[in-house]
Amino acid sequence: CFVPGNDYAAVVEKRAPGAARPGPVVDTAGHTIGQHGGVHHFTIGQRKGLGIAAATPLYVIRIDAPSRTVVVGPKKALERTTLDAATVSWIAAPEPAGPVRATVQIRYRHPAAPATVSPLGAGRARVEFDQPQLAVTPGQAVVFYEGDEVLGGGWIAA
Repeated sequence: CFVPGNDYAAVVEKRAPGAARPGPVVDTAGHTIGQHGGVHHFTIGQRKGLGIAAATPLYVIRIDAPSRTVVVGPKKALERTTLDAATVSWIAAPEPAGPVRATVQIRYRHPAAPATVSPLGAGRARVEFDQPQLAVTPGQAVVFYEGDEVLGGGWIAA
């Protein structure tokens, strides 16, 4: 939302020219099915603009930036029931002594979903959703709520 013309790929290319290196697009079995012009053009859950023809819709499942590999697969492969959070801050109260029930939001427009949040110490927590969630993305924020109150949050690590 802060990028002029919403062209974040152009901003990345300008600020980090080495990021625009090509790499393979592979399926979930590891077979190369295409090539891309840089991982900065992709986000987890993306369906459009992959540049690959397939009998069924494909989605970006994982991005491995060090190897410049984009992994694609069916929508079902985007589902996750758990996530690990790092740099967790507890806002409403000190870190709980054990698991707490909360609604958990993993993206700005993603509806908060019921889950159990288990503090792991050292600024980490594990979230176990009641139902699978689509496109849980490392690097995105995760926020824990009890009603309208923010219990805490952190960054999705895995």
